[in-house]
Amino acid sequence: MKPARIQRAALVDAARAAGPDAPTLCGDWTVRELLAHLVLREGRLDAVAGIMVPPLAGYTERVQAGIAARPFDELLASVAGGPPRFSPFRLVDEQANLGEYFVHAEDIRRATPGWTPRALDERVQRGLTSVVARMARMTLRGAPLRISLTTETGTVATVGRGPEVAVIGAIGEVAMWAFGRDEALITFEGADADIDLLGSVVRSM
Repeated sequence: MKPARIQRAALVDAARAAGPDAPTLCGDWTVRELLAHLVLREGRLDAVAGIMVPPLAGYTERVQAGIAARPFDELLASVAGGPPRFSPFRLVDEQANLGEYFVHAEDIRRATPGWTPRALDERVQRGLTSVVARMARMTLRGAPLRISLTTETGTVATVGRGPEVAVIGAIGEVAMWAFGRDEALITFEGADADIDLLGSVVRSM
């Protein structure tokens, strides 16, 4: 099974275990609403633009609310089944969905106190290394620091300009941090003032 499919299955398992009304790390979204977002993202291309374009967000929110009203088992099945037949995501599943589904699975798991990291398949770890390198170049390029994302196997990416700070952890934890989540088991190396400044860096598109 390819890494994106492994993480899709992990997300469905996490969602089923948590239940539809459980919280997530995605703001006020419940598990049901997070699943609706994923169904919309892959299957309702007419409404996808509103995810990134604020003037179109109202339409996206209405479509997503309609999807969220479906039975929970139907939402689980829709996500588990993968992109619909004519969705362009079928052609770029690994590139577009590995990071998305890994992070959102953890958004469900880590919203509950007492979470522990999952043991990740080696194929997933290798795939996440590429995802993190690509993501960091987009989200951290304007940082007023030179940020090195580092795992036990070496530096994944170095982005930005200024004083050097290292973000260190297992690849799954570095991925969570790079995608803007603070619920990650990482450590920092650098001057105290620079590490404090790192806390203000926006890690999003």
